[in-house]
Amino acid sequence: MDLFNCITISYLIGCINPAYFIARIKGFDIRESGSGNAGGSNALITMGRLIGVFCMIFDIFKAYFAVMLAGKLCGSFTYAYVVSTVSCIFGHIFPFYLRFRGGKGLACLGGCVFAYSPIVFVIMLSAEAVIALVTDYICFVPLTASVAYPVVYGCLSHDVPGAILLTSVTLVMFAKHRENIGRIKNGTEIKLSYLWHGEDEMERIKKNSENK
Repeated sequence: MDLFNCITISYLIGCINPAYFIARIKGFDIRESGSGNAGGSNALITMGRLIGVFCMIFDIFKAYFAVMLAGKLCGSFTYAYVVSTVSCIFGHIFPFYLRFRGGKGLACLGGCVFAYSPIVFVIMLSAEAVIALVTDYICFVPLTASVAYPVVYGCLSHDVPGAILLTSVTLVMFAKHRENIGRIKNGTEIKLSYLWHGEDEMERIKKNSENK
């Protein structure tokens, strides 16, 4: 019963998608605009910085809340943290009411890391910020974070089965970012510098798209 409750509670909380609902209020489906991702990064592209940042923060704290709630309600379940983490992220990526086409899970992963350890969260956030600035591509952040976190968690908690279960998030994130890797190769992936050179970045993408 604890396992069932842990999965259900965390998955349903993970399904709450502010980017999708705000876009619907504005009259469009975010999954059909921008990068096609129902998450904070695409909300930033399609609806501006303020809404994008709000969606990212919301997703971080919904994951934090899901993990903490699952731990409180299912505290006797040994793997409550890991199961709630995976379930919440999968809820964000595969929401049932959106025909399983949601976001890509980075902000939710951040919230789950924060629930485990604020110190680990700050360290990983700092490392990922460096990666994003050096590569100029946001998509490298979820890929590297999803690889690093199971290792970090396993080393700190000595929970090998839990660390192995967390790698399911890694596999799904890599699958969800295949299109991003393809766009990097053909020069049409939006760079991080879009935040401060928006017009130049969109012109670059438009030019590369026309040359394909």
